[in-house]
Amino acid sequence: MIEWSDEDVMIRDAVRGWIDAEVRPNLDALDAGELPPYDLIRSLFKTFGMDELARSSFASRIRREHEGGDSDGDSGEDRPSGGNAAMNMLPIIELCKVSPGLVTAMGVSLGLAAGTIMKRGTVEQKERWGLDLLTMDKVGAWAITEPNSGSDAFGGMQATARKAGDEYVLNGSKTFITNGPYADTIVFYCKLDDGEDPRDREILTFVLDRGMPGLDQSRPLRKMGLHSSPTGELFLNDVRAGADRLLTGGSGDGKESAKQNFVTERAGVAAMSLGVIEECLKLSVDYAKKRELWGQPIGDFQLIQLKLAKMEVARINVQNLVFRHIEMQRAGRAPTLAEASAMKLYSAQAAGEVAMEAVQLFGGNGYMSEYRVEQLARDAKSFQIYAGTDEIQVTHIARDLLSR
Repeated sequence: MIEWSDEDVMIRDAVRGWIDAEVRPNLDALDAGELPPYDLIRSLFKTFGMDELARSSFASRIRREHEGGDSDGDSGEDRPSGGNAAMNMLPIIELCKVSPGLVTAMGVSLGLAAGTIMKRGTVEQKERWGLDLLTMDKVGAWAITEPNSGSDAFGGMQATARKAGDEYVLNGSKTFITNGPYADTIVFYCKLDDGEDPRDREILTFVLDRGMPGLDQSRPLRKMGLHSSPTGELFLNDVRAGADRLLTGGSGDGKESAKQNFVTERAGVAAMSLGVIEECLKLSVDYAKKRELWGQPIGDFQLIQLKLAKMEVARINVQNLVFRHIEMQRAGRAPTLAEASAMKLYSAQAAGEVAMEAVQLFGGNGYMSEYRVEQLARDAKSFQIYAGTDEIQVTHIARDLLSR
């Protein structure tokens, strides 16, 4: 794949039209954190029929499972094709040109919260929680990061589940949780309190609902960027969860499930980065043509041309990573953790560098929110932190190389 198809371009242009009508007029409220993103995301779903498509796909899948068919999401029928991958990528790219936080909020609810339930849940659990998340009728959160664990998500995890009769008693806290303040459904990771060494304990995954006794969801945290993606903390004090809330299906334990989600999340950062890079490049080219210095457009100066050229190289490279990901899905293959880490490491760094170069090219104007590159630079920085910092990506890539 070397370029978007005619069908892809039609989808892209339709999404752009919706963004111009619905998102751009609300950018100030989104970036101020005054407007939660969920109604806009639901509008996107309804406008393009994504909610009805989700209902139809969900009904077919549940029917197969009731009939004794595949239940872990690995059947060929469930595996996304290259065409579907392109259709999924394009809205991500276009939204990230304007408000990357919208994609973060949507991606965590769909890809991580709903995705975990659909991979590891029983039929009953999928029917109970899955569909409402897949249609965005409800908001999902994926809670793994803790205040004292950081990138050592599993080894440093302190949240616990203690068996108490037919139930589990959950205690602990989570931080930096996307959608945490507004989530209706929370996929919660913790360790089984079984007396073993804490670092060796089994990882369990529960599904929790807003309003459960002992579960507190904080107000949105203030942060550097991604203001359109609410982030919060979760506090659990003797939350009682029945066995019906424990996800035990699929392959592997909770730790393996989380790793699979890291692959999805990290590969998705390439598409998000491409959106930021394309928008920063477009804004920079337009500015270089119009802004004059000493009677000539600044685009005539070689230092400005060098910045634009480097932005274009980054755009081509990250676009190629996105196209490669689409081709892999078309071939029925998902990236390995190391491959996804490599995609994220390069694309996140490229997006950050391009956005900061755009701010520099705009000079004083680039530091002003009116010119938009300021917001994109703040948002792009998060790509190098969430879903594992740059340093964690390096570790996963190097370990894979050294194990061969």
